[in-house]
Amino acid sequence: MNAPDDVDVIAAAAPARRPCRQSRVVWRDHVVTVGGDAPVRVQAMTNTDTVDVIGTAIQVKELAQAGSELVRITVNTPEAAAAVPHIRDQLDRMGVDVPLVGDFHYNGHRLLSDFPAMAMALSKYRINPGNVGKGDKRDRQFGQMIEAAVKHDKVVRIGVNWGSLDQELLAHLMDENARRARPLDARQVMYQALVRSALSSAEVARELGLNPDNIIISCKVSGVQDLISVYRALARRCDYALHLGLTEAGMGTKGTVASSTALAVLLQEGIGDTIRVSLTPQPGEARTQEVAVALEILQSLGLRAFNPSVAACPGCGRTTSTTFQELAKQIDDFLRAQMPVWKVRYPGVENLKVAVMGCIVNGPGESKHADIGISLPGTGEAPAAPVFIDGEKALTLRGEGIAAEFHQIVESYIERRFGSVTASH
Repeated sequence: MNAPDDVDVIAAAAPARRPCRQSRVVWRDHVVTVGGDAPVRVQAMTNTDTVDVIGTAIQVKELAQAGSELVRITVNTPEAAAAVPHIRDQLDRMGVDVPLVGDFHYNGHRLLSDFPAMAMALSKYRINPGNVGKGDKRDRQFGQMIEAAVKHDKVVRIGVNWGSLDQELLAHLMDENARRARPLDARQVMYQALVRSALSSAEVARELGLNPDNIIISCKVSGVQDLISVYRALARRCDYALHLGLTEAGMGTKGTVASSTALAVLLQEGIGDTIRVSLTPQPGEARTQEVAVALEILQSLGLRAFNPSVAACPGCGRTTSTTFQELAKQIDDFLRAQMPVWKVRYPGVENLKVAVMGCIVNGPGESKHADIGISLPGTGEAPAAPVFIDGEKALTLRGEGIAAEFHQIVESYIERRFGSVTASH
């Protein structure tokens, strides 16, 4: 069949990023740039008691190794503040240079003043304008925190959250709205309050001497459509780098899907410079799961590549054998486990595409689209598994050792294709 003359040319491309300022989150010689032309960064937060120096340092290391480029820790008590330099020292001894972000609420002004070593050990401060005090105290205490950031040349995330929104501001906007000839919906007023709180706080911070490049903004909510609406408004009204995250997203499938949906819409529109997936860990689940989801979101959108991708069919009545499922998991687990070493040894290996397919329907075609792929026999098919390398059929595997043989073929392919890059340097 010939295609109609009026068919549009369709091109796949990663979304264009929204222009904004660039911040530099620094720990010694390690710099993580946020915003501007920097890649979208992944963040995570510990759930250990910060007073537990070793436990917190170990979890920070785990999150960093999983792919978190900034890690936030709670700083809520004098004991926690005193522990921060020791956590930093422990990380430095372990060779973990990930910048630490201090999460402050209610008493951050006192802690930053009373514990200068903590203020120095942190690379970034998170300040919630709704939790810095009320009335005259709010301005004074917010000012103290900004002064600490100016003194130590630290980046500040002004992080507004609708669960702890400045109630005086919200009441003022509600009163204003009530006097309108056509009052807005209460939810619209809430959106306005979130954006105004963030931007007015940023303006105050600049008046107090904070470099505007050292300001990052977030307005977190727990509803998908709410988050999208608020960040679209925020992106139109400022040029600060924006941190995205669905707060209190939930656990398991619910939290993963909600976060992925909200963040993907905004990132596709070019909005967002750092992200965090705020998953509630299921019992026994590693904290690093939130990092894994964040990485997958960015990689699925084509914004970044972190790990080789393994395409596998979902299975159907043609594939009653579980061989392709087991092989796909083996390959995926193997590739991820090797990545800490391979990132150094094989530059570019994160872009590798592997296909492990279960029958003849889509198996050969999908395998040809991958860098290396295998089409396993479905129910009733001949016991043969063609292997495709760089789009061409390379060989056919048979017998009981198909999985082991394909595993070795993948390793050899990686060495041959990506090892030459290292050798040339």
